[in-house]
Amino acid sequence: MLATRVIERDELPSEIRLVGGVDISYKDDKAYGVAVLLDFPSLTVIEYAVSSIKVKFPYVPTLLAFREVGPIIAAIKRLGRLPDVLFVDGQGRAHPYRLGLACHLGVVLDIPTIGVAKKKLCGRLGEFKDNWAPLLDDNEIIGAAVVTMKGHKPIYVSIGHKVSLKTAIELTLKCCKGHKLPEPTHIAHVIATRTRRMGL
Repeated sequence: MLATRVIERDELPSEIRLVGGVDISYKDDKAYGVAVLLDFPSLTVIEYAVSSIKVKFPYVPTLLAFREVGPIIAAIKRLGRLPDVLFVDGQGRAHPYRLGLACHLGVVLDIPTIGVAKKKLCGRLGEFKDNWAPLLDDNEIIGAAVVTMKGHKPIYVSIGHKVSLKTAIELTLKCCKGHKLPEPTHIAHVIATRTRRMGL
């Protein structure tokens, strides 16, 4: 089972120079996967890639990874190189099966990934300290609610693969640049939305 292969400790390069982000959009029976590559820490866009694939897997709540992983991997493979860490617009460990899209991508591609979601899928919030609160399922910490902009609702950060939760929170905050979501997934979302409107 893929969930048992997720590594929850840091296995990152000693110096992070490239961060990536992925998102997906749909139009009719097509899925548009988007992957972006940014310089770190400047967060300047280096390149992006888009894939267009006919949707084959039905929409099933909690099983979105099986619907989205194909188009996203196709986009990532069109990049000139892989990021040192990949931000995923979706859940990681903060998932009923502990295998959200961020975990799925990380294990399959064998790269460090971080799940960053706009909504909570499961669990309950603990007490906020500074700008984050643990996301708990029973007594297990499965992620964190992180306030990235004052006055805005938190986003939900969780381990994808080869990144500890502490590091995932720190990197998420370092990658926020005037938007609620970290810049890699924000830019990927903008491109995915534009691609859906224009078609490919």
